Amino acid sequence: MVHPHPRATVTAVLVLLLPVLVLLGAAPRARALDNGLARTPPMGWNDWNAFGCNVSEQLIEQTADYLVSSGLKDAGYQYVNIDDCWMASQRDSGGNLVPDPAKFPDGISGTAAYVHSKGLKLGIYESAGTATCAGYPGSLNHEQQDADSFAAWGVDYLKYDNCNNQGVPWQQRYDAMRDALHNTGRAIVFSMCEWGEDSVWTWGAATGNLWRTTGDINASFGSMLSIYHSNVQLAQYAGPGAWNDPDMLEVGNGMSFTEDRSEFSLWSEMAAPLIAGTDLRKATPATLSLYGNRAVVAVDQDSLGKQGTQVASSGGHDVLAKPLSNGDVSVVLFNENSSAATISTTAAAVGLPSAGSYKLTNLWSNLVSSSTGAISATVPGHGSVMYRVSVGSGSSTGSTHPLVGASSKRCLDANGGATTPGTKIQIWDCGGGSNQAVTITAAGELRLYGGTQCLDAYNNQTSAGTKVELWTCNGGTNQQWRLNPDGTVTGVQSGLCLDVTGGDQPAGNVNGTQLELWGCNGGANQQWSLG
Repeated sequence: MVHPHPRATVTAVLVLLLPVLVLLGAAPRARALDNGLARTPPMGWNDWNAFGCNVSEQLIEQTADYLVSSGLKDAGYQYVNIDDCWMASQRDSGGNLVPDPAKFPDGISGTAAYVHSKGLKLGIYESAGTATCAGYPGSLNHEQQDADSFAAWGVDYLKYDNCNNQGVPWQQRYDAMRDALHNTGRAIVFSMCEWGEDSVWTWGAATGNLWRTTGDINASFGSMLSIYHSNVQLAQYAGPGAWNDPDMLEVGNGMSFTEDRSEFSLWSEMAAPLIAGTDLRKATPATLSLYGNRAVVAVDQDSLGKQGTQVASSGGHDVLAKPLSNGDVSVVLFNENSSAATISTTAAAVGLPSAGSYKLTNLWSNLVSSSTGAISATVPGHGSVMYRVSVGSGSSTGSTHPLVGASSKRCLDANGGATTPGTKIQIWDCGGGSNQAVTITAAGELRLYGGTQCLDAYNNQTSAGTKVELWTCNGGTNQQWRLNPDGTVTGVQSGLCLDVTGGDQPAGNVNGTQLELWGCNGGANQQWSLG
C-alpha cells in the first residue's frame, strides 16, 4: 500500500546493495518457521491495490463468492485478505481492536464465518507499530492481545506492516508477533510486510512464512521490473514454508496484456505468493485467463519449493529456470525491452541433461514442440514466453484441439456448424463440436471437421480487416498459419495476426464476433491457446 512517509531513498539504496548482499549471503537458508503452513506460496486476493481504504464486509463476501463461481478457488486461490482501514479509530475500554461497525456489521468473526462457509480462508492486516499506515491502532506492545483477537475471530492469515514502528528493531517487533500467533494455538500464516529492510530475507524464514523483499508495487511495467530485479536475486533464501514476497499482483490494474502476462509468469517462476490485487468481480476474460492458467499456477505451487533463478541476462534479455519436483524445468524467456527480440538458451544451461531430446510445452499457448537442446523464441517487447521442458519429445502437429481466445474464453468456430465454403469463422462458447475442432497440419493449415475444411484468408487478401472464412483446403498460402511462441497466430501470406474483430473493447467478445486479419499489437484478442 502507499505509506504516509517516504522511503524512496532507503529502497534505492537497498536495490543498489542487493547484488553485494547476495554475494555475501551465500550461507544456507535459515530454518523455516515451524508452523506447518505455506508449504507452497500462498494464493488469494487482497483489497488494497484496487480499493485502498474502501473495504467492507460486502466486498469481502462478494469476492469470496466470485473466487468460487469463477473457478479461481479450484485453481488454488484460497485466502481472501482484508487490508488496512478495517477497524475503528480507537481501541475499546479493554484495549481491544474493534472492527468498524459500519464497514463490518457482522464483525470480523461474521465475515470469517462467511468466507469459511465457501471453503476459503480469511486474512487480516495490522502494523508492527503504534499505528497502521492509514493511522488506525497498531499492534506494537499489543501483540498477544491482538493475536488472541485474530484467533478468536477465525483469522487464517496476518499481513503485518511496518509503519509507525518507533525505531524498535525490525526482528524484535516481528518475532514478538510470531510468538503471539503461536501462543494462540490457531494456524495463522504470518506475512511480514517489512518492505525488504534489514535484509529480512536473511532472518525471515525463522520468523514468518513470507516477507516482502521491496517497497510497494504499482500498476506500471517500471515498478514491476524494479521489483523483479530485486526479488530474483534472493532465490537461495526461499523454500517450503518461507517465501520471498515481491508484493501483490497488479494483473488487471492497467498494464498491457503482455505486461500482465509477464508479471504472472515471473511471479510464478520466482515461487512468489500469488495474491491478486484487482477487483476480481469486474475482471475481464483476458485477466481471468492469466490468473486462472493452471499450468502456470502449477509451476508456482510445485512441491519442490525452489524459486527460479536467473541463469542468463544480457541487454535486458533474461532467462530464468526453475527445477520442478518431477524432474522437469520451467523456463521463462523475458524481454525487458520495448522491441521484440529472439531470446535463446539450452537444455544444459537450465539444468537438464546436455544430450537427448526435449519436449517443450508452452504454458500460455499449450503448443508442444520438440528440441535437441535449443530453447528459443521471439519474445515481444515487455513480454515473456514460458515453457515446461522435459526429457522426451512431442508435437502439436497432427493433433486436434479447440482454439481458445484469451480475450473472450470462447472458441474459434465455424458459424452454425456449416461446412459450405465461405462460412464465417467467429468466436462462440466452447461446445466440443467438430466445427470447433482445429487440426494442426505439417503444412501449417488449421483444418476443421476432421480435416476436410481449412481456415482461409478471404480471396487471398493481405490487408488489415480481411475476413477469415472456411474454405476447401487447397494448399494456398492464405490457408497457412504460424502458431507463434507468444500465443499469436499469424497468416503466412500476410504476416498479420488472427484477430477477434473489436475484441480489444469490452463489448467486442460476444458470440458470433467475426475473426479477421489485423496488424499484430499484443492485444488479448490476438492471443490463442490450444484447449
